[in-house]
Amino acid sequence: MRYVYIALIVALTALVLLFKLQNLQMVTVSLLSASFTLPVSVLLVLIYVLGMLTGGFLFALVRTWIRGARRD
Repeated sequence: MRYVYIALIVALTALVLLFKLQNLQMVTVSLLSASFTLPVSVLLVLIYVLGMLTGGFLFALVRTWIRGARRD
């Protein structure tokens, strides 16, 4: 079973590297007066991580509200 996990990790790593190498085009992102130029692959990874963080915080907030409503 260990070899299956190692094979999955190698395959996933290869896919991520392939994605990174095929998306080297630069894009410019602007927000208010700030402007950033970065590769498309980096932008997508940052958006994914930001979505995970905000989704987790939102889920925790809603769970806290539900617990608070049940106490009253």
